[in-house]
Amino acid sequence: MSRPAAKPSSLEKTRSTERSEVRAAVGRFLAVGIVAMVFVAVPAALWVRELSERNAMDNAIQHAQRLADYSVGPLLSDAVLAGDPGSTRRLDDRLAPRISDGSIVRVKVWDPSGRIVYSDLPDLVGQVFTLPTWTPELLAGGKGRATLGLQNDPGDENETEAGELVEVYVRATSASGDPLIFEAYFNDDAVRDEQSALVVGLIPAFLLSLGALQLAQLFPAVQLARRIQGHQSTKRQLLQHAIDASDLERQRIARDLHDDVIQDLAGLSYALEAEERHSAPENRALFSQATAILQKNVQTLRAMTTELYPPDLEELGLPAALARLTAPLIEQGIDVKLHVPADCDIDRDRAAMFYRVAREVLANTLKHARAGVLELTLMQDDDRTILLIHDNGCGFDLSAEAPDNHLGLRIMRDTIQVAGGSLEVRSWMGGGTSVMATLDRVAPARVR
Repeated sequence: MSRPAAKPSSLEKTRSTERSEVRAAVGRFLAVGIVAMVFVAVPAALWVRELSERNAMDNAIQHAQRLADYSVGPLLSDAVLAGDPGSTRRLDDRLAPRISDGSIVRVKVWDPSGRIVYSDLPDLVGQVFTLPTWTPELLAGGKGRATLGLQNDPGDENETEAGELVEVYVRATSASGDPLIFEAYFNDDAVRDEQSALVVGLIPAFLLSLGALQLAQLFPAVQLARRIQGHQSTKRQLLQHAIDASDLERQRIARDLHDDVIQDLAGLSYALEAEERHSAPENRALFSQATAILQKNVQTLRAMTTELYPPDLEELGLPAALARLTAPLIEQGIDVKLHVPADCDIDRDRAAMFYRVAREVLANTLKHARAGVLELTLMQDDDRTILLIHDNGCGFDLSAEAPDNHLGLRIMRDTIQVAGGSLEVRSWMGGGTSVMATLDRVAPARVR
């Protein structure tokens, strides 16, 4: 007969939860690192692309300058500049292979007045256009210019349908030494190929470097997460020991009061009653008053022992324990509305925390709130359990320094926060007070 599987202990649950928290922290670190890599890689890729485009433009200028200096310029004779028929045959033959293979789309040579003195399209020769404002600088020996884009300027009607082209202007010199402007249009494939080659060559190395940096930071991040988790676990354990010690001290004080002080006072009360019956008539009123004071003090001390030492929540359950806490308020004439499900699913640790919160709140309500109505609600869903307590008493100023009677709630807030929950207090002067305590359904640590 097989044995049922043993339920994991509280310590095992805590350790499992801590490991999950470390994994979650490392996962968040990796996610943030990946997002950072994307944010860094995208601008870097754009920068590399722009850099490669500028480099390709510089190469196009150099190519066009060599073409103007060594292939076109020496053949620009005075006859070509004068437009004599048949004088451009040698130029046409020299440029024909480059134009036929697509490396050059169009060639134009301008004189300083804006007249086209040579083009691979004979119809353009002799036409005059307005030159750009920077052409005097270029004619004076300035650096050539190159642009990449669609050709929509006047005189570019024949290149409009060719798509994006690299347009280059460089200075040329005729055979007789006259300065001219050499304009060439190149296919953009070379520029795009150079951009792609540079991006493909640099971006992977860049990403690998970022990835290596991320991995190098991962191990210290894991160690740091574990160290922080260890500190949190130690803090929880110290808090648990403090709460356990507080419970033991409460139990000891309650036992001492019950076994010693209350018994002695009760015995003294009985003695006074007996003395009252045998005393002179003029002394009986005094004995009666003293007996009444003693009996009232005994009742107060017994109420204190019940408040100091909580009931056995495992035996009574949280609903019955909360109902017992409201009994003193009902005796004082406060209308208590209790909304607690009889079958609430809550473990001993969280039930004890909710019980302590309710005990502090109800004690403050009874002593200071001067309330007529108090409503206590316990709610649960799939993720969390909520305890909500509201009264219609006098309230207090939250912005002021916490009075001594609210220190218990401050301690409970710290306790619940360490356990992964929250405690929120809202109060309005003359408008009552609301306290809401929230804990996850699965407690991250054992805090009884």
